[in-house]
Amino acid sequence: MIAPVDLFATVGACPTERGVLAVSGPDAESFLQGQLSQDVSGLSNGQSAWSLILQPQGRIDAFVRVTRQSDSHFVLDTDGPLEQVIARLQRFMLRTDVSLDPLDWQCISVRGPGTAEVAVSGEVIGLLPTGGIDVLGPAPTVSEDVPRIGAEVLEAHRIRTGFPRMGVDIDDRTIPAEAEVVPFSVSFTKGCFTGQELVARMDSRGSSAPRYLRVLTIQDRAELKGGDQIANDESAEVGNVTSSAWDAAANSTVALGYIKRSVEMPAEVTVAGFLAQASAVPR
Repeated sequence: MIAPVDLFATVGACPTERGVLAVSGPDAESFLQGQLSQDVSGLSNGQSAWSLILQPQGRIDAFVRVTRQSDSHFVLDTDGPLEQVIARLQRFMLRTDVSLDPLDWQCISVRGPGTAEVAVSGEVIGLLPTGGIDVLGPAPTVSEDVPRIGAEVLEAHRIRTGFPRMGVDIDDRTIPAEAEVVPFSVSFTKGCFTGQELVARMDSRGSSAPRYLRVLTIQDRAELKGGDQIANDESAEVGNVTSSAWDAAANSTVALGYIKRSVEMPAEVTVAGFLAQASAVPR
């Protein structure tokens, strides 16, 4: 029997789906600087950063990674719908010399200890704040001596590290603070960008979000679905599940969900009839 893979103990690689968009033209940098929450102008060639594309009211339209390839050429990639990113950017492209071109690129995700020593090749080598890299390009490669893993192993690792997925753990009703992504996706030293007011106000006032993304662990196999209720020890609803996976290495079900800020972490909660341990995302 093959032992379950634990990406906290060993390295592994897996093909993943990511939408990729080229943003180019004389106005590409200034346009993205005004639309993304990250300091695009501060990126050097080949450097990537995680960023948000916000609604004017401050809620999240897209969660992306931006990579500068030259003075006038950038690449955005996302695990959410690429069409949504394009439509959102086009709404603000007034008298702007910028082209948006979807790219038929592939992605290989590498996670686990020793990722930095793995030999890879691609147009974009993007780091994750939770550890690991994504290798993107027309034909990305990862050293053959790196074990290949299944998508379910990668998904369990994503959830255990508390990294949200666009369209699953984040949607157009989510505010940045509650998704626990502000520390690595927002620059507070750049100039103005669309949706900045809410993010800046919450940061300057030390305001709390009404709910926060949490990691849930159930010591049993549980078939959870998005929207499943999370209840406290008094059976009162305190949140909802957004994503889940079976973690074979830990012999448990892991999930992400939003829980009211009044519930102090760590906490014992009930999800779909199962007892679960809830904890803050490990940042």
